[in-house]
Amino acid sequence: MSYTPKAASAATAAVNRAAVALYDFADREDFETSRRGLVAPIPDGKIPLADGSLLFDASSTAFLNGDAEAPDTVNPSLWRQSQIIHEPGLYKVVDRLYQVRNTDTGNLTIVEGDDGLIVIDCATSVEAASAAMALFREHVADKPVAAVIYTHTHIDHYGGVKGVVDEADVASGKVPIIAPGTIASFDKYAIGENVVAGNAMSRRGSYAFGVLLDFDPHQVCSCGIAIANPGKKTITYISPTDPITETGQRRTIAGLTFEFLYAPDTEAPEEMHIWIPELKALTCAENANHSLHNIQTLRGARTRDARNFARYLDETIERWGADVEVHYGPHTWPVWGNSKVVAFLESQRDTYKYIHDQALRLANQGYTPLEAAEVIRLPEVLGRKWFNRDYHGTLHHDVRAVFTKELGMWDGDPVSLHPLPPVESATKWVQLVGADALIAEGRRAVEAGEYRWAVEVLHTVVFADPENQDAKELQADAYEQMGYQVEGPQWRHIFLTAAKELRQGVTPARFASASPDTVLAMPLDILFDYAAIHVIGEKAAEVDVRINYAFTDLDETWNMWVTNGVLNARRGASPDAQLTVTGPKRALVGAVLQPSTAAKLAEAGQIKLEGEAAALDAYAGVLDVFDTDFAIVTP
Repeated sequence: MSYTPKAASAATAAVNRAAVALYDFADREDFETSRRGLVAPIPDGKIPLADGSLLFDASSTAFLNGDAEAPDTVNPSLWRQSQIIHEPGLYKVVDRLYQVRNTDTGNLTIVEGDDGLIVIDCATSVEAASAAMALFREHVADKPVAAVIYTHTHIDHYGGVKGVVDEADVASGKVPIIAPGTIASFDKYAIGENVVAGNAMSRRGSYAFGVLLDFDPHQVCSCGIAIANPGKKTITYISPTDPITETGQRRTIAGLTFEFLYAPDTEAPEEMHIWIPELKALTCAENANHSLHNIQTLRGARTRDARNFARYLDETIERWGADVEVHYGPHTWPVWGNSKVVAFLESQRDTYKYIHDQALRLANQGYTPLEAAEVIRLPEVLGRKWFNRDYHGTLHHDVRAVFTKELGMWDGDPVSLHPLPPVESATKWVQLVGADALIAEGRRAVEAGEYRWAVEVLHTVVFADPENQDAKELQADAYEQMGYQVEGPQWRHIFLTAAKELRQGVTPARFASASPDTVLAMPLDILFDYAAIHVIGEKAAEVDVRINYAFTDLDETWNMWVTNGVLNARRGASPDAQLTVTGPKRALVGAVLQPSTAAKLAEAGQIKLEGEAAALDAYAGVLDVFDTDFAIVTP
């Protein structure tokens, strides 16, 4: 269904014109440095998918070409950032260090060793990674991959790994995969974050990253740190084989030295910085970007420690600040020159520490998270730096996240401790005030440009009566103008997707983080955790199911039982099991997560069932099916 957003209102146009004064538009250096070292563009500006559709098409962002001023529908700071990051291609950073940028959510970095390539982060998808490797081999060097390095546990840094390396070469030990934390810990956070809460995260992510919208000055310009492509990409995973658990550990690969600074509980639960002394090249992974980062992601993830961002950036400056000549990241573009790199890292360090310290200062004065977020502003020496702007995280939600990290989910106001559920509260307000009066106030607020108030008032009517089209249309108008005004692309996408959904209904999902490859890669404890969150508690309270699962290829058996409304599992066989299911992990994953398929798997000879097959029916009867397109802007 085609979708045509509305124009910017006069109020929005005025807000965006006034915003120009907030930023240093005279500073044009980023336009030059972001294009420095271009070796070759993506062929035809396209990355195809197997079905003939496109993962990436540079023509979709052609409206960003040139130096056109921001339209009224885009915050001028976000427009500038989007113009900078939309040039796709292979870039030379320094001798022997290259990046393929601006084709996917994350960069793919290639270090050319004496007799092999070291790939640092792998983009999000096999298609993007394969295209990046082909471009490098065509224009630079056709050498084998000697090692893969994951800087941290996020999907846009490992998802394309099977487009970089053959899994058999990793399994044989020929190609190590180096990553921060123990192997078990990395697997836990990489797989657990993207699978166990993956359905909710994917739905929220579809809002935050604009994947349900089109590239257009009225919709998506960029996701702030990259050009996110919405195609149905292939996401893969291979567990690390070579863990980094201490700062100062080194590896010599293809004639080059890689020294690591272990930085857990920062932008990801497991993360590390990498120093290559021969190249005087440094990456701080996502702890230093051409953007403010998230202390709490809007897609949903564990709250991060802003103080740790600052702590590990300072340690990095202390260790390598005297020698570094270039900083390259897994997003955006590099920083060159010792003084500029150090100034960049110091400014990012102080930004995160300022957010942390000022949030807690106001918390100790009795401010709630929202109250603090409304008044904290970065000092000009930090806030005027383009790389500290709100292109990924925003100052507003980062301040609130510090409260969450340090003080928990309650904001301290008794009224928020046990509120009525949204529908019940909305219904009571409509009964008290009247839907017509609330809609009239919403319309007045929209016409006055009071959009934040308008969406709050109209939310009450929509949740009390989701069929009230007048309220939905008005709320969509308000959300749309809020999206046009904000600097943060995730806020923009959330507001604009909300507007689209209010007008047209839910757009089917285009992306899911719980890919088949990721599910199959789950360690067994996480596999059973994932199964457990599908259990419908009230139904499971009435059953007693006990099943042994024997994983023949892992030489490991687990026993699982469902009683008291919960699913538990532990290593070892249980003598009380009603049923034993035997087979390789690839087949048993299906029997654990979709027990209704077990009979067909047994008939096909993929698994073996011994005991009471009815136990599987009882188990299947208590499992929930997640809706990938659950409602967000309506009840």
